[in-house]
Amino acid sequence: MSFIAIDLGTTFIKGAVLDLDGLRLHNIQRLPFPDALSNLPPLFYEVDPGAVVAVVRQLITDLLSHAPAPEGIVFCTQMHGLVLCTDQGEPRSNLITWQDQRALLPHPAGDGSYLERLLGQISPAECRQLGNELQPSRPLCFLYWLAETGQLPPTSVMPVGLPDFVIANLCNAQPSMELTGAAAHSALNLETLDWHHAVIARLGLAQLQWPTIRPFGDVVGTLTIAGKRLPCYTPVGDHQCALVGSFLGAGELSLNISTGSQVSLLTEQLTLGDYQTRPFFDNRFLNTVTGVPAGRALNHLVNLLTEVAHAQGVTLADPWSYLAEATAQVEETDLAVNLAFFDSASGRQGGISNIREANLTAGHLFRAAFQNMADNYRASALRLSPQQAWRRLVFSGGLAQKMAVLRTIIQRQFSVEERLCATTEDALLGLLALALVASGRMSSVQAAITELAQHYSTTDSA
Repeated sequence: MSFIAIDLGTTFIKGAVLDLDGLRLHNIQRLPFPDALSNLPPLFYEVDPGAVVAVVRQLITDLLSHAPAPEGIVFCTQMHGLVLCTDQGEPRSNLITWQDQRALLPHPAGDGSYLERLLGQISPAECRQLGNELQPSRPLCFLYWLAETGQLPPTSVMPVGLPDFVIANLCNAQPSMELTGAAAHSALNLETLDWHHAVIARLGLAQLQWPTIRPFGDVVGTLTIAGKRLPCYTPVGDHQCALVGSFLGAGELSLNISTGSQVSLLTEQLTLGDYQTRPFFDNRFLNTVTGVPAGRALNHLVNLLTEVAHAQGVTLADPWSYLAEATAQVEETDLAVNLAFFDSASGRQGGISNIREANLTAGHLFRAAFQNMADNYRASALRLSPQQAWRRLVFSGGLAQKMAVLRTIIQRQFSVEERLCATTEDALLGLLALALVASGRMSSVQAAITELAQHYSTTDSA
């Protein structure tokens, strides 16, 4: 039995064939995510949603040549995207992605930004009920800006996520949303697992037709393509999906380290606090700290070290391998690096200090940067659980996969066991677990995780 997996990422839209019998991924393909529309005002980031539908359709068509008889399609997605559409999926707006920052524009009332004005209308208790997710990159903020500027469509429209719009258009179906996607709107009441109608009304958004929330495993549309009828299952958030693919379990602390990074802990019941809270699968929740500086900040250091070479027309083949080796040669350093070069969970004022002639080297610089990352992860973990309710670290993400020295420095900070995700394709592996549930082979996501974890403990094939 096979399924098709689609991962709507930020840079690429990935696809793969999922072998449910052999428990593996094959024929992984990717196509570029459509570019942002040109001539937009500063802080705006919009994409033609129809272009995304076209790319997904092309990818599914290509994958069908490698999976002649798939049983269905499972999706995960970049989170916090918004499309306004009719109840038949007809677009009434562009896709506004998480890169959009229009909520930081000054409100004409003169009392701060649109985001600040929105936050002033929401109590601390309500903010926790929304998952402590209110940031300028959230759909609730986009909707508030549209309402305040008089740009909401005059007729009733549905505010849906990107994959929900894509599936509705592929299948000619009414859009709906799954819990992980609905929570990404920052308009879901985690205590009721329904839209937070009180907040929605207070912000002037009650006239919208808020979509039905459906559990994972529901068929939300049927795609007819190349003479086949393929059920499409409720799409899920890529953060939660990737953690399924890392086989995250109770008592494990997830460190997902890539361009950005997150620290996450699973909980069996809702526990709100000084962190973000997101729905997970099997009636569980995920407490997380996002926006911890990682690859994006490190790239600034790499760019600094390679600037002269680039100016001379020399492109270094792989500076990262040298930097990893140089860092491994430095056991400790008194150079100090703060990677908060941009607004992040660790602040917004980075720096390099305590520079001496002996420590101003690439190895010392990256040893100090990696130590700063380890310190940030430790501080984030203690926010999630001051009692340190973890026994093992789980590393995932591209940077964690390729930088063993980084994992070593972090592990020393925590002094607990650690393990590395079975593959760099953690989101696609998570979709394999979800396909096992959607197909009826597994009764729960946790059962699918257990099955895959056992399989990948005895094989290195992904």
